[in-house]
Amino acid sequence: MLNIIEVTTKKQRKEFVQYPLRLYKGNPYFVPPLYGDEMKMFTDKNVYSKTCQSVFYLAQRDGKTVGRIQGIIQRQYNDIHQTKQVRFTRFDCENDEATAKALFDAVESWGKANGMTDIVGPLGYSDLEREGLLIEGFDQEQTFEEQYNYEYYANLIESNGYEKAVDWVEHRLFRLLDDKARLDALLYRSFEKYNLHIGGEKMRKGAFIKKYADGIFACIDECYKDLYGTVPFTKEMAEQMVAQFKLVVNKRFICVMCDENEKVVAFGLCLPGIGKAVQKSGGRLTPGCLIRLLKAIRKPKVIDMALVGILPEYRKAGLTAGMLSILGGMVDEKGVEYMETNLNLEDNVAIQATWKRFDHIQHKRRRCYKKTL
Repeated sequence: MLNIIEVTTKKQRKEFVQYPLRLYKGNPYFVPPLYGDEMKMFTDKNVYSKTCQSVFYLAQRDGKTVGRIQGIIQRQYNDIHQTKQVRFTRFDCENDEATAKALFDAVESWGKANGMTDIVGPLGYSDLEREGLLIEGFDQEQTFEEQYNYEYYANLIESNGYEKAVDWVEHRLFRLLDDKARLDALLYRSFEKYNLHIGGEKMRKGAFIKKYADGIFACIDECYKDLYGTVPFTKEMAEQMVAQFKLVVNKRFICVMCDENEKVVAFGLCLPGIGKAVQKSGGRLTPGCLIRLLKAIRKPKVIDMALVGILPEYRKAGLTAGMLSILGGMVDEKGVEYMETNLNLEDNVAIQATWKRFDHIQHKRRRCYKKTL
């Protein structure tokens, strides 16, 4: 018999986090999130609990877990956009339509009981969480920032009446095709004209993060505010994200451009690719995992592009050329094989044109679904 259980106990929370580790055991493409970060979802340490409602469900058949799903009401997003959406995320399931239907029925009923009229997903608490269902690129390595899923997931979702809302595409970037010297000349000409500079070049990582984190998040809010599913960051949200990623940040792969008052006007935030480092331990920070992490952080083979942004008033000031040069320099570092863009909306024409200035391939696609309740 199939039962849907709302997660309330410590044992059930562990089962919710551990289920995908069993489901994808031995899969070379699945990259787990950090186990400790996932367990924090259920505690007061999860700052999103201040702006969101959440519910977690397990599907169990004869006492064995066969699926899971989370529902989120992102009140901050709904208030800004005057909508009544419930989000689904962390959907993992056996290849069984009845199991998937029972999980979606549970989240949909919870959403309707809380006054919601639409459901979308996979979407997390914010744009910096894993989002989108993989629909192309099942034989491609995933980055730490992405969630892998089996090919049958799309059928399970669509069979429950969901249809496409938006797609994201992903690119793998190799060498920069543009003349780097020419791009540098354009950048420094812009710096002179607008009185800008590269911030914190000689600062240590801790001091750099302390000085520029607020400015970077303010820039993110402005640059990304009109993109699908995004919400502005509260101070607590920003602090949580810094705490989560501080371990894996390498300052060589972060750039900020500032005005004369040290206001961040553009930034490029990239991370060493740590997907392989956390696979073996299931996302737990074991001694072996930490050794692999430190090695990947110091000498990465892959660089993950987390976020890149330029304030609207500076987008025609020549900073794009400079950011291209900086990103191209990262790819050219000794030992680096390529850069992963992670998710870009398929209708973001400007960003698609930017990646064409690299030797590149478009190798993955993800989808967000929608349904009226």
